Amino acid sequence: MSGRNEAQVAGHEIVYRPFSLLDVAGARALSSELGWPHRVEDWQFVAEAGTGFVAEDASGTLVGTGLCWKFGHDSASLGMVIVSPQQQGRGIGRKLMELLLEELGERTVILHATAEGRHLYEKLRFEAIGTVDQHQGTAFRPPLVSLPPGERLRPLGSNDTARLIELASRASGLDRGTLLPALLEVSQGIALARDGDLIGFALIRRFGHGFSIGPVVAPDSDDSSRAKALVSYWLSLNAGAFVRIDTPHECQLSAWLEALGLSRVGTVVKMARNGALRADASFRQFGIVNQAVC
Repeated sequence: MSGRNEAQVAGHEIVYRPFSLLDVAGARALSSELGWPHRVEDWQFVAEAGTGFVAEDASGTLVGTGLCWKFGHDSASLGMVIVSPQQQGRGIGRKLMELLLEELGERTVILHATAEGRHLYEKLRFEAIGTVDQHQGTAFRPPLVSLPPGERLRPLGSNDTARLIELASRASGLDRGTLLPALLEVSQGIALARDGDLIGFALIRRFGHGFSIGPVVAPDSDDSSRAKALVSYWLSLNAGAFVRIDTPHECQLSAWLEALGLSRVGTVVKMARNGALRADASFRQFGIVNQAVC
């Protein structure tokens, strides 16, 4: 990782350096300033799973962050790119992005862009490849979803990890060999089995104001019934709690989630640089991990 970088920004020195776990509290304060729901624990997780950079002003105050996550040698994602409202428009976000892209080299890189950030990412050779809908709420009505004959939901077991990594990697096109075990440490999980073979799963974990469901991985089908059964399982166990799920629009779960009472509160653009991911078309990631890690 690169060391300290300094730049003169509007007459004030900005220092760029690697993100450390000591920066979590300052990063959380910065994201809270923008209305993001992330807790200290949420920042801790993404920081431990990845690497990144911060921007500091002359007083040592964090004014910008950016993180990235490497998935094997060929792909990565980046996110948590934040610049203090008082410092926006001064090139800090672009510098953080340049440092992250230098760190990632020639990997295929995925990110989720807000309307405010999309223009910068396009300048850095990212191209739009889809959208992701954010759904959340507390007053939802999960239905009982029937599964095909021979299929059932069951608890995850300690021997399932290798298969979970395989499914998560195939569905996302990203090597989840490192991320998935870390997620399992902070999540609960349910498996979808067919005649004893694990063919899908969904995790839920504490996040922000309540809980986040994801990833949700299941075989592709016309009615998405398997993914709906996995999501409904966690909703039925958390009635009245705040629950969030981020789902790719092409998975066509948004209308169903809206009907359950999980309102769509935002949509981000999925963008890629240096080519496209090679996901297995027979599986889908119906719910992403989060908008940063993808």
